[in-house]
Amino acid sequence: MTGKLLRIGMVGYPTFGGSGVVATELGMALAELGHSVHFITYSQPVRLNKVSKNIRFHEVNVSDYPLFVYPPYELVLASKMVDVVRYEQLDILHVHYAIPHASAAYMAKKILQDEGINIPVVTTLHGTDITLLGKDDSFKPVITFAINHSNRVTAVSQSLKEDTERFFDTKIPIEVIPNFIQFRDQCDIWRKQCRNELVVGDEKLIVHTSNFRPVKRILDVMEIFRLIREQVNCKLVMVGDGPDRYRAEQFARENGLSESVYFVGNVKEPEEILAGADLFLLPSESESFGLAALEAMALGVPVVSSNTGGLPEVNKEGISGGLCEVGDVRGMADKSIHILRHFAQFSQGARETASRFDLPIVLNQYLNLYYQSI
Repeated sequence: MTGKLLRIGMVGYPTFGGSGVVATELGMALAELGHSVHFITYSQPVRLNKVSKNIRFHEVNVSDYPLFVYPPYELVLASKMVDVVRYEQLDILHVHYAIPHASAAYMAKKILQDEGINIPVVTTLHGTDITLLGKDDSFKPVITFAINHSNRVTAVSQSLKEDTERFFDTKIPIEVIPNFIQFRDQCDIWRKQCRNELVVGDEKLIVHTSNFRPVKRILDVMEIFRLIREQVNCKLVMVGDGPDRYRAEQFARENGLSESVYFVGNVKEPEEILAGADLFLLPSESESFGLAALEAMALGVPVVSSNTGGLPEVNKEGISGGLCEVGDVRGMADKSIHILRHFAQFSQGARETASRFDLPIVLNQYLNLYYQSI
């Protein structure tokens, strides 16, 4: 079966989050190899930035039904999967997140079985479906069922695999296939453009990207930057948006940092900013993998992060950057200052560490999984 061009249904969130980015980048890479990829979600994926004869987008339209208090997205998604599998003759469904995607895929699979169509389902666990929803007893039976009724299950880190096995009564083996990065040839061009726009003279540029939710500890980012700035001439770019943005803006104003901190909102191509950075900060409470850190490292940007979840599997202490316990803003600031003063050494270490997650390596792991499933 190996070598056959596949028709793949890719189901995930179309947003800026890590799972949406991975699903989209994976689908585009598969399309470049000649496979037919069908994205199934409620809007155009934000990273789906190319037109290809091998890529199709199937929008899940949820109408307002007076009978329902909340739109029945999972039911409509299952129906759309049935429709796409049936008429596009898909070989496999790859769903990202246990609920609602894997649970909807199970429903679609059972409907199709009544028509004599057997569609294998690969479920990839990304994090919050396990580490947040998994701690809510009201979701646990559905998540457990969705995992155990997938044909194959993958997790993006060893840490997430262990969390899943600890939180749920899993009956199916979970395979670790990490997130990946695609190395960009434009890195030097982006770095020059970004620095010409944002920094003056010997200023250092620090970047943070996230959804600005409490788990990302945005005020820790601000406090670390304030401490760094006591010793290093630098600026901070905050990429993203979310509930804690206002608190971060207030912190900047109250501490006289407004002229040194840029809030740029959600950016479709964050690499163009990341490439100009001298340091990336990620002091999160929890990260199942740390894709944002990997994206920075692939561009030669060292990372200072918390030592939690999958981050130690990505960011290597003393090589690609530094690790501290969650909440240790003083320790993160001290490591940041050291790294900024030895940027060339850590930049090279960041690139070399990121090379373990190069797209072709991980892509082959997924393809082997697909071929074993059909």
